[in-house]
Amino acid sequence: MKTDSLFYRIFQQYPGSFFELLNRPPEESDRYQFTSVEVKQLAFRLDGLFLPRAGDRDQPFYLAEVQFQPDDDLYYRIFAELFLYLRQYRPPNPWRVVVIYPNRGIERKQSRQFRELLNSGRVTRIYLDELEGESGLGVGIIKLVVESESAAIESARRLIERAEQALPPESIRRDIIDIIETIVVYKLPQLSREEIAEMLGLTDLKQTRFYQEAFADGRQEGRQEGRQEGRQEERINFARRLANLGNSPEAIAQLLGLPLEEIQQILQPSDEERS
Repeated sequence: MKTDSLFYRIFQQYPGSFFELLNRPPEESDRYQFTSVEVKQLAFRLDGLFLPRAGDRDQPFYLAEVQFQPDDDLYYRIFAELFLYLRQYRPPNPWRVVVIYPNRGIERKQSRQFRELLNSGRVTRIYLDELEGESGLGVGIIKLVVESESAAIESARRLIERAEQALPPESIRRDIIDIIETIVVYKLPQLSREEIAEMLGLTDLKQTRFYQEAFADGRQEGRQEGRQEGRQEERINFARRLANLGNSPEAIAQLLGLPLEEIQQILQPSDEERS
């Protein structure tokens, strides 16, 4: 699993989760923009930066690092990138570093070089297996990444229920549910995406983002090229989207209620694609 990119996706789509980890109100994320910044001198890229919005000079900026593998060079790299960033951009806000580990056994402290920095109060180290008690939705999604396979489905179901209750804007709710489903797909690679969707109660295909995107595309093309051709484009676009998600032709045929032969024909590469 590409854990770091998954975490950065969570922070991008639900930034309140990061502030929940720090025991701060998730609404504090409204004052920040999550981004990445290139430090040009040595081509460093800081992928997880929470930068205060313009004019908010008293708030710290956060450099977030997700580390799920032992790395003796981690703190050398983090502090080198941090201080090069400070030199190059000279931000007016104080800095904070947040390192997220699955457990303490992964950390390599390098105390001889970095003890003072690690104990300065500007560095927060979070060990996900030590988070206890009732947590907010954001922390719950993050903890799902390290949840055992046997408990993942039940935890994901509870998170989806909470998302449906706590996130009234439909677009945000859909994105968060998609993240939860994606985490479970990574954790249970032996199951197909449609099997996982059924186990999570996400069986109404017409409510998924992929269906709505495909249907919208098909409707637009239908207006331009005629109703019949539009319906055919809907089927083709949607079938290909489902295939790109890893669904088999048999599963797609069952989901769309179409003959398997038609789905196989749709998914065949065109002469242009073969060349």
